[in-house]
Amino acid sequence: MVNQHFALHGISSMATRQLLGELALAFEQKSGSTAAFESVGGVDAAQRVAKGEVFDVVVLAADAIDKLICAGHLQAGSRVDLVHSGVSVAVRQGTPAPDMSTSDAVRQAVLQAATVGYSTGPSGVALLRQFQLWGIAEQLNGRLLQARPGVPVASMVASGEVALGFQQLSELLNVQGIDIVGPLPEAIQITTTFSAGLPASLLDDPPRREVVQAFLDFMCSPEADAVKRRHGMSPV
Repeated sequence: MVNQHFALHGISSMATRQLLGELALAFEQKSGSTAAFESVGGVDAAQRVAKGEVFDVVVLAADAIDKLICAGHLQAGSRVDLVHSGVSVAVRQGTPAPDMSTSDAVRQAVLQAATVGYSTGPSGVALLRQFQLWGIAEQLNGRLLQARPGVPVASMVASGEVALGFQQLSELLNVQGIDIVGPLPEAIQITTTFSAGLPASLLDDPPRREVVQAFLDFMCSPEADAVKRRHGMSPV
């Protein structure tokens, strides 16, 4: 572990908020350097980076990191894959759990739900694509509710605003007022890879770059695997 101590500043999507918080604390205990992340909607985070806000590290879905690299907002070749994250389904606490064991069962549950909540991120886009593949998109008109800034799918489920919520498992864990029915079946599971990317500004600051690299190395080490699983994700 490097000897330099820095206060690192990062930005991430909401799905990795709790994971990064726990890993940052463990890194601080090992290195003396702190790492604080602003966790916002993935689209908002990417826009802030694209507009020139400077962060020491950016953690978003892999495709978003790739786009920022291609546009020159992050260093070429700096993408580091951190975790794989799957989608689970939740209902309001105490509500009978629908069958989610097969693709057909999920399709029926969606058709029977009064309202369906989904995220603004890549998993939400993939879910809408699945509804189109099933040929049920038009039947769901007026029943699909997208998560709003500051109001995640889990909160919408807990309040009763939506009857059936689809979201990254990491964002459903430890939320009061909901029951997690389970993950999507393997045949239609939506897996998002979350990755880190680095700004070009780090090239001009080798000591800080060294600490950021040490943080990435720690996040990718076997030592972090148990933390990733505890937050509903799997190591890459």
